[in-house]
Parts: sequence; C-alpha cells; structure tokens
Amino acid sequence: MSNWKELATTSLETAKVILRPLSRSDIDGFRQIAFDENIWSYFVFKIQNETDLNAFVEQGIADNASGLRSVYTIIDKVSNSIAGSMCYGNMSERDLRLEIGWSWIGTAHRGTHVNLSSKYALLRHAFEVMDCQRVEFKTDVLNERARRALIKIGATEEGTLRSHTLMPGGRRRDTIYYSVLRTEWPSASERILTLIAQR
Repeated sequence: MSNWKELATTSLETAKVILRPLSRSDIDGFRQIAFDENIWSYFVFKIQNETDLNAFVEQGIADNASGLRSVYTIIDKVSNSIAGSMCYGNMSERDLRLEIGWSWIGTAHRGTHVNLSSKYALLRHAFEVMDCQRVEFKTDVLNERARRALIKIGATEEGTLRSHTLMPGGRRRDTIYYSVLRTEWPSASERILTLIAQR
C-alpha cells in the first residue's frame, strides 16, 4: 500500500485542469503570470523578481522531495497554460488530516474554473484516495475573496488565531481556519461541481 508521501505527489486531473508536482521546467510558465503584485496582497511570501521565482521553485522541489509539502503546478487545460500553484501541507497521516493551501492563481485565471477545479482535484484525492478524515484551509482574515470562496465550496469556518503570522511589511496577520470533514465531502463535492459547471 502506498504511503502518503507517494500518494500526495502523484499528478491529478479533472476535465479542466492538471495538477502535477512542481518542476524546474515550469519556471517559464510561472514567469508569465507570477510578477503581478496583485496576486501577493495576502501572502506570507511574494514573487517579485527572478530571484524570488527561482527560490519558490527550488523550495517547492525540496519540499516535495522531503515530504514536508506537496507543491503542485496547475495547468489549465482550456488554455493549455500554467495557471498557478496549490499545495498539500501540514500532513498528518496518523491523524488522517492535511491542509490545502499556499494557493496562487494568475490574474487572467481568476474567476474562471481554475481555482475551483484545482481544489476539487485535491479534495477528491484527499478524501477518496488518501482516506482523509479532515481537510483544513486557512487564510488572512482580511482576505474576503478567499473567505467567501471557502464558504461557497462547503467549508466550515472554525475560528481565528489572533496575531498569528508576520506578514511582509511587518503587519501581524490574524489567521482564520476552515475545514471540510469526510462526512461533508459528498455534499461539498456536489457544490463544487455545480459551481464549476457555471463558470
């Protein structure tokens, strides 16, 4: 039987996106979308130049190799282009829980099927292949767009950790947590597929 490190670094696919483990060959595609400062408003890191981009890719490769995180490159099958990145992290195989996050999408792909399809692929794999009991999400309490999107897919707001994270520029971020439980996945799955069909 495969362990989580193996299961969490396999390529995933839906009708509209492919998620594959990040590789150095993705740098050119990321370069086309990553240097938009609007992407990074609520992130604990920023990709502002080639040095940042190379560091992001190398860290992702290292995390995939160590099992610390599973860092995916998102391919939009509709435009046949790299659309962003999304990860599994904080994985506890013993507790059958993990987090989906570190998500960023190029501006041209926002409001399309890409974010929903990518989260669907990761949630489906977590619950139906990895046998998770709980999938977590967290975001900046100020990130209203992300918070609305998590509620839309059926995630439950759980609470806020105050002064949780130091942000670029020195602000102390309040971090808000959400989750989907295994028993909630069937209804969440239906919700997400309906939303994707509407895009």
